[in-house]
Amino acid sequence: MFSPQGPSLRELCIQALSSVEHGYDLLAPKFDHTPFRTPETILDATAQALSELGPFGQGLDLCCGTGAGMLVLRSLCQGRITGVDFSAGMIAQARSAHPDATWVRANALALPFAAGFDLVVSLGALGHFLPSERPALFEGAYRALRPGGLLALPIGVPPPVMSVWHWATLGFDVAMRVRNAVWRPPFVMYYRTSPLPAVRDDLTAAGFTVTAVDLAGLGQHRDGSPQCQLVLARKPASRRDR
Repeated sequence: MFSPQGPSLRELCIQALSSVEHGYDLLAPKFDHTPFRTPETILDATAQALSELGPFGQGLDLCCGTGAGMLVLRSLCQGRITGVDFSAGMIAQARSAHPDATWVRANALALPFAAGFDLVVSLGALGHFLPSERPALFEGAYRALRPGGLLALPIGVPPPVMSVWHWATLGFDVAMRVRNAVWRPPFVMYYRTSPLPAVRDDLTAAGFTVTAVDLAGLGQHRDGSPQCQLVLARKPASRRDR
């Protein structure tokens, strides 16, 4: 949970009543001391699964936050590694932690890249995009990749309906919908808006060939289903682009 160096309840409330961009600017200096940072277990499992498909050339962490994904890219990529995020505060923290990487502040729905990367990863960011925004996000990732390049997305598998986590995530999403209905600006952060079938359909529509592998090291739900899968979206190796 939160460490003593993490944000206070007051700071979290101010962040939650801000826009997504401003909220993360405020949270950035203490973000790595919160449970919102991508856990090391997910980073390690993602890197392990991708190591069987690499090595890669240049890599991009899409919606990089404070740069946790650099630990994945650095272990897999032989060329330049880059992070992109729209929060200036998060980019500043990432640059401080990883001064050897390249950092770009940009909207993920309008990425300023064209065929420059062999691997794109995005860790825990899908909940910040409404379903109607996913096509633009995936089309931008498609353009950013070279032919044959790979987009990798760890996605949690929904827990069984009788589990505590099922009701906790449902309750969180309901609370966020109520907050966004009565307060402006909206803060988009949902746990249940990016199910694997919908994500697969949007990736396919963007031009990718899509598979998924279980991240077995992250454990299973009580019904035997994996807790997390790694979605692998491959851009065709031909020079055809969309």
